[in-house]
Amino acid sequence: MTADPVESVNTFIGTKDDGNTFPGASMPFGMAHSSPIGSHYAGYRYDDPVIRGFGHFFLSGAGCTEQGGLVSILPTTGLPRSFDHRTYGAAYTHEGEVGRPGYYRVRLASGITVEATATTRAGVERFAFPPGVTPHVLVNVGQANDKEPVFASGVRVVDDRTLAGTVVAQAFCGGKPYTTYFTTTFDRPFKATGNWGGAEGGSGLRGQWVTFEDGPVTAATAISHVDADGATKNLGEARGKTFDELRAAAQETWRRELSSVETSSTGADRTVFYTALYHVLLQPLTGNDVDGRYRGFDGKVHTADGWTYHEYFSLWDTYRAQNQLLALLRPSRAEDIARSLLAIHEQGGWLPRWAYANQETNTMTGDPVTPFLVDLWRFGALAGFEERAYEALWQNATGVPPASSPFEGRVGNPSYLRDGYVQYDKDFRKKGQDVDPHHGASATLEYALADCSLSIMARALGREDDAEALRRRGLNYRVLWDRSVADRGFTGFPRPKLADGRWLAPFTPQGPDGFHEGTAWQYQWLAQQDVPGLVELLGGRDAALARLDDFFAYPDLVADPAGTVRSKWVVGPYSYYNQFRYNPNNEPDLHVPWMYALIGQPWKTSAVVRAAQTLFVDAPNGVTGNDDLGQMSAWYVLGALGLYPVTPGTGDLVLNAPRFDRAVIHLENGRDITITAAGADPSALRYVRSLNVDSEPWDDVCLNVDRLDAGANLDYVLTADPAEATWATRPGSAPPSPGTGAHVS
Repeated sequence: MTADPVESVNTFIGTKDDGNTFPGASMPFGMAHSSPIGSHYAGYRYDDPVIRGFGHFFLSGAGCTEQGGLVSILPTTGLPRSFDHRTYGAAYTHEGEVGRPGYYRVRLASGITVEATATTRAGVERFAFPPGVTPHVLVNVGQANDKEPVFASGVRVVDDRTLAGTVVAQAFCGGKPYTTYFTTTFDRPFKATGNWGGAEGGSGLRGQWVTFEDGPVTAATAISHVDADGATKNLGEARGKTFDELRAAAQETWRRELSSVETSSTGADRTVFYTALYHVLLQPLTGNDVDGRYRGFDGKVHTADGWTYHEYFSLWDTYRAQNQLLALLRPSRAEDIARSLLAIHEQGGWLPRWAYANQETNTMTGDPVTPFLVDLWRFGALAGFEERAYEALWQNATGVPPASSPFEGRVGNPSYLRDGYVQYDKDFRKKGQDVDPHHGASATLEYALADCSLSIMARALGREDDAEALRRRGLNYRVLWDRSVADRGFTGFPRPKLADGRWLAPFTPQGPDGFHEGTAWQYQWLAQQDVPGLVELLGGRDAALARLDDFFAYPDLVADPAGTVRSKWVVGPYSYYNQFRYNPNNEPDLHVPWMYALIGQPWKTSAVVRAAQTLFVDAPNGVTGNDDLGQMSAWYVLGALGLYPVTPGTGDLVLNAPRFDRAVIHLENGRDITITAAGADPSALRYVRSLNVDSEPWDDVCLNVDRLDAGANLDYVLTADPAEATWATRPGSAPPSPGTGAHVS
């Protein structure tokens, strides 16, 4: 368990088949990056034939276009005939290409070797040119990642080794334009320089070329969302340090972060695990400059004094696992993340859903910010801010932002609070990418899950009336349950309702209507706050388990785990509909493997999780679906450790057979969670035969974060025989419903 975790990471995992990760250099939660740009909207795609440049801002694993690649720098042996990066892009070879945390290297067909590293707020490149070649460097500010509109840009020569300027680009998922300031400095003075497209202006090709005397060239580019002075100050992180010193510092930082979890894994299995952990630790991004200043959601400049402001919150994705994993591993970081969301509320007037830089994109639906913040509270990351957070969440849960607000919030609240459901209305006006009534059924289920989680917080804060109202609303998923709908031999599914109370007709549980990026088959399980009630709607325990078996193709899965998940589960990264089985490429049903444990068959949870893990491999296509700012990777990490946060607000982590025979989670408080699993075999299905926690028998399917925060020793005995897997199968092994207090019977 002492191998270097930095050397165990392969940053090319996820760079193919729309995993949408980037292979270049970054610091943990870094504002700036240095990574190659190809022809894909996420930046680099492994099978791209050319590299157009090295950009300095990226998102990891997001699904929409408009994903950065700003201030693109490319070394060349001469000036191109055209300054369009689609024509001057450089061919390259994968031979010798390296992708590690904090470091990237590639050799271009021109003979130039490019190395990249990063500080928190700057991306740094070192270019080694062939002998006898005049070094040229193109700094392109008018183009970025494919499908990333640049509306305006500017570049100016500050001195004989420094450029500065701005890029006005479109925010993610069709958001509004926003401004990035940059400063780029070189380690040697220019021999010559020239401009293309003008020093500043609107959309179009624009940039600056520079040449140098023979020899290697190092460039450092810092960015800021505040102003030009912020970018220049941020560049101070790299000034006065050599490339090798910066690389060593970045990799040592990553070594500390990745060493928060030690495992006994080896080979490709180790690479997959530590790459997943690496992807988890990339975001949300640092948002404030070195002097603490950041641009708030009111457009004004604010200062984070003594804490770090964070940006880029893909909450619909990350509320499900990435958030809780960060809160467990890095509670101080989680505290800053929570404060950042509260700052957005204070400055913007509402809580966000998908916050990009300093704007709300209104991407995705439901109410993800509530379970996100409630879980941060439950994991201890809101100490001193509980009341402030609750007031913001209560506003969100009971109101709608004014028409003048850029936030949509829970725009479906009028019908939801009156009738218990969000109406299905495809003509409902939206402020951004998405709006809840366009997906009324799934929005209803998301609201209900959020309400139940907030009821737990309300009760803990002594707000009993609020807690009871929210608890009842947490059962609203039942309002859309239509017992008459049948499909594939099963009866009873959630079904959209129109504003006048009529069921949507025609309707099929495999269709797209009313559900966001999923079908009624996937969303029927989004009621983990009331498993006993859901079991009753499904026709009882045996019927619920039979439906789970069909959902996962369980008999086939046991016979051929890897083959079954790839032939019967997996669909394209954007093929959400006409599906009746588990879709591990997307978020709505990621928790469902653990529903087996909550209904009374925990050994099947272990089998399904292990089968799903076969989708994560040491290859460019080794992430299932978009990585979604670390959510899919967090799913893998937690499943491999055998701990998954199924029900928001409870702090309960549902257990499954760990992947490794030993893992140690080093908590920030100095204590350890040690997990041992005799009989573990990553290549085969394994089930829990018994479990001791701190040397005492443990027969519950959950452990609470309160127990884990103090450190714990989990000692499993695993078996290959499901008949021997009797652990946690007694009545009462699963926790009661936070919505009703009932147990599955």
